Amino acid sequence: MPSAMPKLFSDPEAVVDEIIRGVGSNLVVGLPLGLGKANHIVNALYARAAADPSIDLTLFSALTLEKPKPGGLLEARFGGPLVERLFGGYPDLAYVAPLRAGRLPPNIKVLEFFFLAGRWLHVPFAQQHYISANYTHAASYLLARGLNVVLQLVAKRVVDGETRYSLSCNTDISLDIMRARNEGRAAFKLVGQVNSELPFMGGPGDLPAGEFSAVLDSPDTDFPLFAPPAEPVSDTKYAIGLHAAGLMRDGGTLQIGIGQVGDALAQGLIVRHRNNAQFLQVMARLAPGAAPRETSVFDKGLYGVSEMVFEAFLGLIEAGILKRAVDGVVLHGAFFLGPKDFYRTLREMKPEEISRICMMPVSFTNALYGDEDAKRRARVDARFVNNAMMATLMGAAVSDGLESGQVISGVGGQYNFVAQAFELEGARSLLTLEATRFSGRKALSNIRWSYGHQTIPRHLRDVFVSEYGVADVRGKSDEDVIAAMLAIADSRFQDELSRQARDAGKLPRGFEIPRRHRENFPERIAQALKPARDAGLLPSFPFGSDFTDVEQRLIPALQLLQAVQRTPAKLPGLLWEGLTRAPDAADGECLARLGLDRPKTLAERFYRALVSAALGRSRAN
Repeated sequence: MPSAMPKLFSDPEAVVDEIIRGVGSNLVVGLPLGLGKANHIVNALYARAAADPSIDLTLFSALTLEKPKPGGLLEARFGGPLVERLFGGYPDLAYVAPLRAGRLPPNIKVLEFFFLAGRWLHVPFAQQHYISANYTHAASYLLARGLNVVLQLVAKRVVDGETRYSLSCNTDISLDIMRARNEGRAAFKLVGQVNSELPFMGGPGDLPAGEFSAVLDSPDTDFPLFAPPAEPVSDTKYAIGLHAAGLMRDGGTLQIGIGQVGDALAQGLIVRHRNNAQFLQVMARLAPGAAPRETSVFDKGLYGVSEMVFEAFLGLIEAGILKRAVDGVVLHGAFFLGPKDFYRTLREMKPEEISRICMMPVSFTNALYGDEDAKRRARVDARFVNNAMMATLMGAAVSDGLESGQVISGVGGQYNFVAQAFELEGARSLLTLEATRFSGRKALSNIRWSYGHQTIPRHLRDVFVSEYGVADVRGKSDEDVIAAMLAIADSRFQDELSRQARDAGKLPRGFEIPRRHRENFPERIAQALKPARDAGLLPSFPFGSDFTDVEQRLIPALQLLQAVQRTPAKLPGLLWEGLTRAPDAADGECLARLGLDRPKTLAERFYRALVSAALGRSRAN
């Protein structure tokens, strides 16, 4: 049970001494998902266990954050200064490098139930020790392993002489296992590390000091929060977001999962609310003959209940869209992660503003059990929006792994929200996906006939959204589902997909894809969005950016160059264009940012020409 007051420390080594003194040498340590890890204590504990084989250390976590490591000349020159600027002060987690190299000491285990997307592919130890879990089940798995220590980053506040600590960014699992402790079902030490940049969030994660057994609080262990910059929203993502925005009902409920589609969806909702006529125009161009189901402005507003909170939600609050309050709260969340401005905005909010955002346990956001009647009353007309990597023609979704067994990310809360959509009256699950992806230089369809791994089975098929439209497949026959999925597939792959379905006897031999769905090409999407792009309605960074103006000019040029490299035959023309083109002052700033303003080697002259040409083309577009 909690002590009267925690012991305060300024040295992480002393905290480790206290942990081992109180718990012993068999340590089962819970680390919050993502941002909320107490890095200095984790590192000191890892170092102690690595030096002392008598200590048995298990770290149970999810979403271990790593600084980006750009490679290649252009990527390194663009990304290197950016990584230093945004992540230079962030302390690396000591277990990451040996885990990646397969050199963890035999007395140390690292178990995760959710990976930073794609970062742990082909890392055998990480793949072997991955735990497949719904977000709502992770707490029970952790307790079953004998959890005895939780290390968490916290915010601190002193009010009328009383010190309080906020779980802030990670109430998700922490509050659920604390409830188990309060009910006598668990016994563990809660140890905090104070961080001055972490916003103090109220609600159930606002804890008295006595809940903690020890707290590390020192300027020497303060550090800048991990703050990934917002990525530019592509035409594909905007098309997906706009289609999804046309499914949101005024007065309803919104959940958005991890991914850039969230920014696109939020901006689509803002355009619909503030520029309704322009929204209808862009949708008419994007999906001729298929008007969106919901087009009204948001008079009643939306209520947000989402495991992840990110900067787009703040944009929806500011725009007057997220305003339907439940018990005085317009947004309930379970964890957050985002750019520096996002954290700063939360820290600087007035008390009456921040009180409308409440961080809760994941059992609250992701499930209906526990005060179910109240949740049902609150979550009217819910739309749960989550991203998938692939989908099958018969409505199964692939979101977390490959048919080889390799895990890309994790199930997380996706299944939770899909299940909720079927349990709540009027609710729908929207799984979004890009219709294609590239493997090297080859384009592949993300809509497949079949696939050897599934995250969401086809009996839970509901709504799929690609850049080419909406496939509403709930309760439909296999034939109708396949036809709907073909309609949102890229037209380069429709004929082969249709053939596979006919050969399997799932489509009539005479089936034909309607003509209005036979123009599903990326070029059409770009043309449909260009007027809204030019009018400033669909900016690349709708909610701000940590990139400088020069970097923002460079990004589309580097993306264009990357696309051209997939078709090497186009490179000579681009190279000649760059060699014969005189860069202007703005281009000169971009070239200087990459160290190409005064090329010294043949490789630098080559890249200078390509970047110069790409800058010209991207500006013309």
